[in-house]
Amino acid sequence: MDLPSNEFLLLGFIYYVAFLFSTTCHEAAHALVAKLGGDATAAQGGQVSLNPIPHIRRSPYGMVVIPLLSFFLLKGGMIGFASAPYDPDWARRHPHRAALMALAGPVTNFTLMLLSAFALRLAISHHLVHFGRSYVDSDFAANALAAMFSLNLLLGVFNLLPAPPLDGSSAIMLAMSEDRARAYLNWLRTGTFALPGLLAAMLIFNYIYPPVERFVQSLLF
Repeated sequence: MDLPSNEFLLLGFIYYVAFLFSTTCHEAAHALVAKLGGDATAAQGGQVSLNPIPHIRRSPYGMVVIPLLSFFLLKGGMIGFASAPYDPDWARRHPHRAALMALAGPVTNFTLMLLSAFALRLAISHHLVHFGRSYVDSDFAANALAAMFSLNLLLGVFNLLPAPPLDGSSAIMLAMSEDRARAYLNWLRTGTFALPGLLAAMLIFNYIYPPVERFVQSLLF
């Protein structure tokens, strides 16, 4: 079996740093919006922070083991997960605030995606980076910005899918009355929807993400 090249290992380092930063921002946004809305559960755990350590402590496999394994097993892809704790009683009392908390994560990812895209376009136009057809043909800075763009687009789109336990399944409560949102939350809590929801989300994501990615790339680049 061939050993990974130095270039591939460097790309893995870039992607992991981008994943760690993006996921930390995502979860910190959940925690901050929850705190502003009256639930200090995540804040008390130290998760209103861009320090990745509290987030890694809560999800060591999702933020360290699985992302690194997936990069090598998928030959360059990277997947993982994390979570911010919240008070379910608070969510039932204030379902719209809980929906805003859920929406904060994907919004953060899309913001990072846009900033990365604009930074990359600016750097290319001023010849500050070399961006080639593949990571081998691009320099470190270009690969880092491209990784931030692609990972945050992926995280934002995937988490917005309205399938439990993804953020989109709670964010849709903004379109409901508070009473209906409470009934919806009670329905979610009574079922074991997490595994079926994730499987459905992965199937849907594989179908919708490639055209979304092409559209966003054509729009921004």
